[in-house]
Amino acid sequence: MSLFQSQLLKSRARTLLGGLDFLGTWLPQLALRFLLAHEFWNAGMEKLHGANWFLGIQSQFPFPLNHVPPELSWYLVIWLELIGSAALVLGLATRFFAFSLSLLTIAAIMSMHTGQSWKLPLIYLVMFMPLIFSGPGKLSLDHWIRGHYVNSERRLWS
Repeated sequence: MSLFQSQLLKSRARTLLGGLDFLGTWLPQLALRFLLAHEFWNAGMEKLHGANWFLGIQSQFPFPLNHVPPELSWYLVIWLELIGSAALVLGLATRFFAFSLSLLTIAAIMSMHTGQSWKLPLIYLVMFMPLIFSGPGKLSLDHWIRGHYVNSERRLWS
């Protein structure tokens, strides 16, 4: 391989990797947010239109949730799933809702999935981790608000 070909190959590799790095700040978190929002929205809608089956499993809930009336737990879970899903789609308060939905998932694993398959809830927990630790990505209201707030704060202090 000639020196020219080697430099051309390196240049193209840098261009490709630079493009992937750029897309990496936009797309992966968006995909995670949309997939998790879809799953939790469907779960919330099923509960909203279904019967309260928390009544039969309240004793299996971890402390202190086993002391919360099942009717209250039912509606709290429904609204956390629905509002949290909408917030994930928008990328609004993403870390808060990703963390909250993670806690809900852990409670579900502890109460409902102990004897059943907990593989899918565990996958959800792993999917929440980048959103909790790295944020929602650039295609989010959180990113816009943070950029707007930081930029306006800089103007105030400049």
